[in-house]
Formats: sequence, C-alpha cells, structure tokens
Amino acid sequence: MAADSASADGKQKWGVSASDVVYHFGTSGISVATATGITHPLDVLKVRLQMQLVGQRGPLIGMGKLSAQVVKSEGLRSLYLGLTPALTRSVIYGGLRLGLYEPTKYVCELAFESTNILVKIASGAFSGAVATALTNPVEVLKVRIQMNARTTRGPVQELQKIAAEEGLKALWKGVGPAMARAAALTASQLATYDESKQVLTRWTSLEEGFYLHLISSTIAGTVSTIITAPMDMVKTRLMLQRESKRVGSYKNGIHCASQVLLTEGPRGLYKGGFAIFTRLAPQTTITFILCEKLRELAGLKAI
Repeated sequence: MAADSASADGKQKWGVSASDVVYHFGTSGISVATATGITHPLDVLKVRLQMQLVGQRGPLIGMGKLSAQVVKSEGLRSLYLGLTPALTRSVIYGGLRLGLYEPTKYVCELAFESTNILVKIASGAFSGAVATALTNPVEVLKVRIQMNARTTRGPVQELQKIAAEEGLKALWKGVGPAMARAAALTASQLATYDESKQVLTRWTSLEEGFYLHLISSTIAGTVSTIITAPMDMVKTRLMLQRESKRVGSYKNGIHCASQVLLTEGPRGLYKGGFAIFTRLAPQTTITFILCEKLRELAGLKAI
C-alpha cells in the first residue's frame, strides 16, 4: 500500500504519461526560448566583451560604450546576430535542462531517501550537463555568428562551413567547459530557486504565486551568475579560437583558464561579467515566472 502511494506521488510529481512528458518539456522549452529572445542583445554584448584584449592586460570597454559602438558601426540588427540558433538551442536545451530536473530529483530521492539541497544540486548538474552535451553544436554556431557581423551565410550554411573547414569535431569545441558551466548553472539556478521557495514559504508570509517566484528567481539568477561567469568566459574563448590567434590554440578548459590568468590576470576570467549578470538575472526571472505559469495552466505542480 505504501509502495502504491509512493508510486502515485511520483507520478504526480513529474508524470509518466506521454502528455505529461510533453507538458514538462514543452513548458520548459517555451519559457527558456521566450527569456532568450528578450535578453539576446545582452548575450551578443557578453560574447563581444569576453573577446576583448585576448592575451593582454589593459583597460576594458564597458557594456554601455561597447553597445553604442556596435550599434553605430554595425547597426541595431547586429544585436540580434545568432538569434535563430539561440532560439533553436533554447527550446531543446531549455526543455531538457528544466524538464529533466524533476524526474532526476525524483530518482535521487528514491535512491538516497533524501530531499536535501545536495540532491537538488546533483539533479540540476546532471540535467544541465546532458542538455549541453546534446546542443553544443548549436551553441558553437551561435557564438561564431555573434562575432561575425559581416557573414551573409544562413545558420545552416555556416554550420556546414564549420564542419567542412574544421571537421565535425569543431562543433564540440568547448564542450567540457560548456558542460561544467551548464551543470553549475542548472544546479545553482534550480537548487537555489527550489530552496529559496521553501525557505521563503517557511519563514515569511509568502505563498505560491508571482511574488514568491519573482524573489526566488532573482536570488537564483544572482547566485548562478557569480558561480558560472568564469566558466562562461572559458567556454566562449574555446568556441572562438579562430578569433583568438594572438595567443594560439587553447588545449582544453584548464589550459584556457590558466592562460587567461597568466596573460590577462584574475579579472580576465570575469570579462563580460556585468553583461552576464544583466542577461542571466532577468532571463532566470522570466524563465521561472513563465514556466511556473505554464505549468499551472498545464495542470502540473509548481517546481
């Protein structure tokens, strides 16, 4: 009887029917894609900032000045470079990243008979890493387009060019740091969001709803930015090695990070950090608020 009850609770938590799976992945993918579309110009600026003074120390251009320069020299359209692959990736990546979190957490709860924050961190790390490993080629394509305003090729043609000139292996450049970053991002975002909601409902008068989701997602966005900014910068450098000829080729993520520390100083690991925060914090907030609303409309439990 107890086993039947546990099974029923599990089904209610993350669902086992085909429609429940579609709802879980659909609500996650739509919410992440929406947030990505709104914050995409900040992502373009982040990539440009991360590629400043490669292999050098010196004064860095701020996000405001860079955005003015980009718009003046390349036009407003340049702030939406790579939007098609970004949206394509966000639907798949977002659906997997958020959609796998609950079933993974449920399996961990069964295996370890615990619901503590370590289970949430492990579940988030696993779902983020899997989602990134599967979508890395689209991320490589996105950052290449974002750095090349003069390209006249479409996303498919650009993808074919990368594969033809550099080999299929090039589509998985930076996959190690990308997986590490996604694991840390998803773990910090989802675990912090999940835990913040529990703490806020326990210690304040807030109940399930917009204000609880807003505060929890803002906390999650701040924490995840601080944790993942260096990994994001390393990932971008590896994916754009052709634009980093000044310092040659990075062998892997650790080599890239050590080279940045040696040639650009500790501050180099946080290049584009403010842009990451101004993008990731609102993106996290939009994602969770919209996802919670879509889950409510689909008849799913809150995260």
